[in-house]
Amino acid sequence: MKLVFWIVVALVAAVLALFAMSNREAVVFGLWPLPFELDLPLYLAILGAALIGFISGVLTAWMGGRHRRRENRRRGHRIAALERELAAREAQRPDPRETAPARLAARG
Repeated sequence: MKLVFWIVVALVAAVLALFAMSNREAVVFGLWPLPFELDLPLYLAILGAALIGFISGVLTAWMGGRHRRRENRRRGHRIAALERELAAREAQRPDPRETAPARLAARG
């Protein structure tokens, strides 16, 4: 599985390198209300926009999953408490092998 991962990473890196080499022309990057402009290679402008989109998507998904993470944390605490309670009850319960002869003697 690690081999497949590294093959995919190498292919993506090769595609990005080819993209960057093919799109080196300079473009003027400006944000309309702001008074400054940047001269950037085209690949930086496109990859920068893709990176900003990827990061915003990851943050949106992470914030959207906070309810699930909170519920999983609550369930984990509840499971730990129930396991402690079960261990305490099993420690209090007498061993059936020890009490069986006493019950037989009481019958007979």
